[in-house]
Amino acid sequence: MKKYLILLMVLFVTTLVAQEIPTSDKDKQLKETIYAANKKKVMNYSKKQFDALFFEFFENKNNPNIVLTKEAFYNYTIQISIYSDRLAALYPEEKQIALENKKKWISEDYEDYLISIKSKKLK
Repeated sequence: MKKYLILLMVLFVTTLVAQEIPTSDKDKQLKETIYAANKKKVMNYSKKQFDALFFEFFENKNNPNIVLTKEAFYNYTIQISIYSDRLAALYPEEKQIALENKKKWISEDYEDYLISIKSKKLK
């Protein structure tokens, strides 16, 4: 279990990036709304709260019997990206890694998620 947490934190920390949401993103407005609504709350998350959110997202995302709505999907990914800001503040020497991780999570695409769910159901 500890190895998974370390792996997830490394994965998480290595994929953060800028505060900005890519301008070519068709869901930019929705992501910005979710970001603004959750920033203060997520910045105060404990490690335990973040881990619960992170594992809940992956359980739901990888369950072929559950199809997340666009809002639910982005609610998870944007909250995970916001937590990168917290890590960057707590660990300034890891700021660049945190920013890259944030960028990765913000760039997650709902359409890609739907395609992955369809392929899981076909198997």
